[in-house]
Amino acid sequence: MKKQIFFLLFLFLLFGVNGQIIQNKVLFEELSPSEFREIINKTPVAYLPLGTLEWHGEHLPLGSDGLQSKGFFEILAKEVCGVVLPMYFLGPDSKRIVNGEELIGMDFYSAKDHGNPEQKLDGSAYWISDTLFLQIVDATLTQLKRAGFKIVVYHGHGPSTSGIQKKEKELEEKYGLKLFNCWIEGAGNGYGLMTDHAAMNETSLIMALYPELVQMENLPADTTKWPMGVMGNDPRIYASPEVGNKSIKMVKDGMINILKKALAEL
Repeated sequence: MKKQIFFLLFLFLLFGVNGQIIQNKVLFEELSPSEFREIINKTPVAYLPLGTLEWHGEHLPLGSDGLQSKGFFEILAKEVCGVVLPMYFLGPDSKRIVNGEELIGMDFYSAKDHGNPEQKLDGSAYWISDTLFLQIVDATLTQLKRAGFKIVVYHGHGPSTSGIQKKEKELEEKYGLKLFNCWIEGAGNGYGLMTDHAAMNETSLIMALYPELVQMENLPADTTKWPMGVMGNDPRIYASPEVGNKSIKMVKDGMINILKKALAEL
């Protein structure tokens, strides 16, 4: 009887509740060559988290972009299989000079929308030009092609994601890879994967993926005072782990269908 119970437990851990094989190790840097060969021969999919080190309000970590995409990709890879790459921390964004000081991204977006002063927000240290970013992407895709990958899923920091998306067809033809981002149809009204900046959506995703990193107490208790560097629905009112988990499931289900079709066409 004990042997039967242990055997059933083993099958559950291996196949999960849906009868699909679950891949437990998904991080590229943790794989041995034999583990890598096993994955690449079955599911040649690479997941590329496009991160930054960027202000995401007083309540979220500076690495929120990369953490969200990496955390989501780990969940997706364990169901579809494939390999999650280390996250980028450099990326492009809008830039302007104000009173001799270089401002990037949310340094002035928040001011424009909510009347906050334009200022250099603490901790943002990620800006590179569009040209340099695409050179890094080129180098990454060159190495992924060399390693045997056939599909690359990328997502994260908005300007990084849209920068690759604009060049997607050109990059696919150049490297013989299929490229996908995670902006899927049906996502909206604050749901999806990184659809705002440090507001309802991103705060909810971090709550769901890394609850220990969220510090809501750092935001003004008075909701008439808008938090610096936040763009979207007020996270103090609308954010929750439930919203984050709903977004994760929505995008995960959509991406599973997309990747299953792409893998079948290889």
